Amino acid sequence: MGSVDLDMGDWSMGCRELTELMEALGREGYTVQQIITHCPKTQIGAAALGFPTGLRPMADTDEETGGAKTDERRGDLRIHRGTLRSGDHLSSEGHALVIGDVNPGASVTAQGNVYVWGRLRGRAHAGAAGNLSARIIALQLRPLQLRIADLVARGPEEPPMAGQAEQACIRDGDIAIEPARPPFTG
Repeated sequence: MGSVDLDMGDWSMGCRELTELMEALGREGYTVQQIITHCPKTQIGAAALGFPTGLRPMADTDEETGGAKTDERRGDLRIHRGTLRSGDHLSSEGHALVIGDVNPGASVTAQGNVYVWGRLRGRAHAGAAGNLSARIIALQLRPLQLRIADLVARGPEEPPMAGQAEQACIRDGDIAIEPARPPFTG
């Protein structure tokens, strides 16, 4: 028995399923050090439970640096791996996914949803072309400013619920902060 890195591949598991799996592995004497996946639901669930997460390495590399790409597109999803720092701006004509933090002074704009697998402390604008059903989802949602379509709000001041991903969406004509629904389900 001992420590393992758990490669989940394409398996889609939420917090409840991951907790049950971790308990079963624990009973067998295994400790999970890291969960490796490229399934958004599994990665968010693992991070919400406090497990270090990693992405399965991509085959593509950046020709200039020889390293893994930090930006890529998959259909209408633009993916950025790494922290967006003050002065950085990520823009997408579809959905935007940041695997890392969005620091104060950085911003993300998408015509669709904005997903942050980390802390959102900068600015985020979802539904930039007027999509009122767009959402902003983050593991920790503490932005300087939120925008959905033409609505603008400040981030919440109270601390987030432990282990709970959050989302900003439009409810009754205003931007509301609430526990996140699984991403990519509408």
